[in-house]
Amino acid sequence: MSKLTLRTEDDRHVVVTRRFAAPPEAVYRAHTEPKFIQRWLLGPDGWTMPVCICEARPGGKIRYEWTDGKGNGFHVTGEFIELAPFIRIVHVERMHLPDPTPDNHVETRFEPDGAGTLMTMRMTLPDAETRARMLASGMEHGMEASYVRLETMI
Repeated sequence: MSKLTLRTEDDRHVVVTRRFAAPPEAVYRAHTEPKFIQRWLLGPDGWTMPVCICEARPGGKIRYEWTDGKGNGFHVTGEFIELAPFIRIVHVERMHLPDPTPDNHVETRFEPDGAGTLMTMRMTLPDAETRARMLASGMEHGMEASYVRLETMI
């Protein structure tokens, strides 16, 4: 399966796509079940997620906390807006580095693609500056490392 691709649209959007050699049901569950999220959504090797709250229902809360075991860490908070099982997730998230970033509105789609799944994640940021900071953070490398890990699990 192909690796992650990331592209920008206008000055507020980021679109991430990745194919997985697993059905949409498995990829969706990996994005909504804490026991899976805590094992794959870790970014580069050496990081762990000691706190994983993922209440996958409209209005449900999200809180992920990461640490590198050397005193460095950060967390994400958010809320689910809409879930269509195995098809689509819409949520809002903010990173705390330590101050919270502006809201990132995220729509993730899971589409059958041959024997696998095409995942498309469209992020809507409040402005060009926020998007530029997010892209400069190394987000793409961390996402790909996490998705490679996920591919081995599903």
